Amino acid sequence: MTSQTTVADAAPELPVPGARKGLRGHPWLTLFAVALGVTMVALDGTIVAIANPAIQKDLGASLADVQWITNGYLLALAVALITAGKLGDRFGHRQTFLIGITGFAAASFAIGLSSSVATVVGFRVLQGLFGALLMPAALGLLRATFPAEKLNMAIGIWGAVIGASTAAGPIVGGLLVEHVNWQSVFFINVPVGIVALVLGLLILKDHRAANAAKSFDIPGIVLLSGAMFSLIWALIKAPAWGWADPATLIFLGAAVVGFALFTFWESRVREPLIPLSLFRSVPLSAGTILMVLMAFAFLGGLFFVTFYLQNVHGMSPVDSGLHLLPLTGMMIVASPITGALITKYGPRIVLVGGMVLTAVAMLGLSALDTNSGTAVMSVWFSLLGLGLAPVMVGATDVIVGNAPLEHAGVAGGLQQAAMQVGGSLGTAVLGAVMAARVDNDLPGNWKEAGLPPLTPEQSAQASDAVSVGIPPVSEQTPPAIVAKITDVAHDTFVSGMGLSFTVAGVVAVLAALIATLTKRGKNVQPGGGGGHI
Repeated sequence: MTSQTTVADAAPELPVPGARKGLRGHPWLTLFAVALGVTMVALDGTIVAIANPAIQKDLGASLADVQWITNGYLLALAVALITAGKLGDRFGHRQTFLIGITGFAAASFAIGLSSSVATVVGFRVLQGLFGALLMPAALGLLRATFPAEKLNMAIGIWGAVIGASTAAGPIVGGLLVEHVNWQSVFFINVPVGIVALVLGLLILKDHRAANAAKSFDIPGIVLLSGAMFSLIWALIKAPAWGWADPATLIFLGAAVVGFALFTFWESRVREPLIPLSLFRSVPLSAGTILMVLMAFAFLGGLFFVTFYLQNVHGMSPVDSGLHLLPLTGMMIVASPITGALITKYGPRIVLVGGMVLTAVAMLGLSALDTNSGTAVMSVWFSLLGLGLAPVMVGATDVIVGNAPLEHAGVAGGLQQAAMQVGGSLGTAVLGAVMAARVDNDLPGNWKEAGLPPLTPEQSAQASDAVSVGIPPVSEQTPPAIVAKITDVAHDTFVSGMGLSFTVAGVVAVLAALIATLTKRGKNVQPGGGGGHI
């Protein structure tokens, strides 16, 4: 099915349908406006982690409370993404984007005014819901505004903005928490949101396909939301509960049943939430799987890098953020270049090459030890950034470009949901790999170091601490023993991190094979990407 368009084939050099006057609907200004809005969501993904210890201390929160500050946001975002994309397809991406900006900034302001952890968590959930409106709408607007020959470049710049915002999170968050307060981490979204809202009102133009859905699939939304919640919740809690725990298995089983019922319903409803015909496109399906695998390797592996830098090398959050700049810096530089390469050569070669570089970087990172210096880390981080940029841009282009215009929002939600699921899966699975290696190696390493035997309870507590690179010592532990325990803890953690990165590298190789099934989007016509205006 090919999306309808009003672009004049006789004027392919024009970046938008027909001659435009003024700001509204200009493609590059549209990109600037949506990128500014998306900056809030991407920045929030990493900046809040730096504020959590200060929130915990100021509000007297427990560890479980602090975990909910992150998990509540993640759950709301992951569950709502595809539905939010459908809202954009149904009612217009401009409207959903502007509502998302307003709600996200308002929720951020409310968090800054909160005096209890319960209200922080509640408004974080709202942040996630409004963030879910923003992300697919941004891709939908780019898909509808840019012609085919410039869409890859636009997505490349969009990806660079996300990379820059993600990189800035720990640095900006650390500076704000250290020199202002934790509330400023949330208040910073307010001026950004106001500027993004004003620009959106002035610049964004609504594009709607003539054959967009006229009804809303409420049962489909309920089934998909329930299945996504069960899956993400199981992945979040599995490291604490255990993979064989009945609670984990119940939620995983509920997710399987939920997705099965959702598929059954979608095959019979007249205007489904996600038309199953989308997945008849092998490139779109491959791009979705590729996004899951990429996020598995990247976000799952990156989870341990922060512990490695802060707990093994003793860096502050700001310093660890600076050490990750080679990774995010290369993503920022490579993303627009990737867009140009995809335009010229198509996505397949670029995606395969990107995943191969990612696999090599992961295997290189698996060789890091407790004494690895900044230069060695920077080499592998840079290579990882070079590998990830083509996948972020290319897989997004394959998913969104192979969906008809009337389903651009759903495709954008699918892309973001795939990344959330992949990241949660990677963190959970690689966390299990780390825990298993620590449980296996720690008793022997402890004994070889000549340290006093541990009781089963002490051993379990020590394993939990070592799994995040923290030596299990107290203030009463003699300095000589502290040094030995620290060496054992760090060596054991690095061994587990190495195995986790090796697994991530194998997943990246599998992703490279999946990437061979991708091809250029067939539903974006050369000369324009817009629908009826």
